[in-house]
Amino acid sequence: MTPKTPKVSLEEEIQDSRPDPQISLDMLLYFAMRKNIFCLILYLLFVLMPVSVFASEVKEFILNNGMKVIILEEHKAPAVTFQIWYRVGSKDEPNGKSGLSHLLEHMMFKGTKIYGASEFSRIIQKNGGTDNAFTTKDYTAYFEILPSDKINIAIELEADRMKNLVLDPKECVLERDVVVEERKMRYEDDPQNLLFEEVNAIAYKIHPYRRPVIGWMSEISSIERQDLYEYYSKYYSPNNAFIVVVGDINVEEVLRAIKDKFEGMSGSINTSILRFDEPEQSGERRFILKKEAELPFVVIAYHVPNFPHEDSFALDVLSLILAGGKSSRLYQSLVYERRIALNVSADYHGFNVFPYLFFISATVSPNGDVKEVESSIYNEIRKIVDEAPSEYEVQKAKNQLEASFIMDQDSIYMQAMKFGIFEILGSWRLFDKYLEGIRKVTPTDIVNVAKKYFIEDKRIVGTLIPKKVEASR
Repeated sequence: MTPKTPKVSLEEEIQDSRPDPQISLDMLLYFAMRKNIFCLILYLLFVLMPVSVFASEVKEFILNNGMKVIILEEHKAPAVTFQIWYRVGSKDEPNGKSGLSHLLEHMMFKGTKIYGASEFSRIIQKNGGTDNAFTTKDYTAYFEILPSDKINIAIELEADRMKNLVLDPKECVLERDVVVEERKMRYEDDPQNLLFEEVNAIAYKIHPYRRPVIGWMSEISSIERQDLYEYYSKYYSPNNAFIVVVGDINVEEVLRAIKDKFEGMSGSINTSILRFDEPEQSGERRFILKKEAELPFVVIAYHVPNFPHEDSFALDVLSLILAGGKSSRLYQSLVYERRIALNVSADYHGFNVFPYLFFISATVSPNGDVKEVESSIYNEIRKIVDEAPSEYEVQKAKNQLEASFIMDQDSIYMQAMKFGIFEILGSWRLFDKYLEGIRKVTPTDIVNVAKKYFIEDKRIVGTLIPKKVEASR
């Protein structure tokens, strides 16, 4: 697969780029939300709108081999997305072989017994479609977006590579080298991403979330063809996968085609979820990275619960109160008023199978001090603990989350993505639970989660100190 632009998404550490359906619409809405009158109109719209947007129309089927199929007819445009999600990610990799899931994702485009290397994408594109894949800590997903009358092509191709992948030894070596270069660009040559990776690694002692999805450099280099084959044989099984189809299709016709191609495959894996007991953190952990960089950078992380824990909704709202745009608390204080930081962000990572982290990060301004920026972040957190945010401030953040969630439904790709993510977390029916939970968040809830999780002895702090480049003689 063609190497992607070196940009890491912190959300679940997704590897490989994805299309940005509706990005312009989302951005327009985001900026419009900063206008008070629009917030009021949008709030009234949400109050009157039923919580369940599409979930009641979704059809679920279980094939004889245990594979789940989720289908939603959506006739707005003559297009369809076909997605297949495998319940395997970096958390499932054997010790010493980090990056195996991601490298196998690359190899899934390198040919089967029927179709040669790169034929998959060529066929999809020839039929007016696009395809891609992504790997996270919890899952690996593959998708196509096609004219709706071409859906059978995606079904046939995905069924073929579920069981007939060739894994040519030469291609394995070549693609491993591609991933090595990808890692160099995304991490070794990007000090901020490298700092995030290090903070993530020291946040855990035994939990596999400590591994980067792309893998550690030395371990990527050690992956052989046999490692890929055994991993593929174990996890790429119909009862360890599910299909999501959204678009201008007929449910019965699509289901027949899926059964014809997938139901004859046998399941080969025990799908029970392993548990990992991470020891409780009993003191602040710090990491200092000295690397060639333009400016200092600080990352602060806290262990937090995942969705659908009762506190997950307040944490999501809190992330926007802290750094959800230019009117947010951290931006106003650190960037706009005091000008000690160039940018600041707060990211809650709740859509993971296991509890993960809440990140706060900031790039220090040229004349700023990294210690002052860090202490200022803590001061803003203390303000929330000492005095609850206003009803207006909380409602504004809730409106932003609801707007983004609902407007995503204009994209068949994003609809399918949301059903897939919720299915990974337990059931696609959790789709409804998210908005219900967000709408119930109160200012008191915000104070409670800040007190409960933003604790000094539970935090992880990473600091990037720019290293001067020595002039060559």
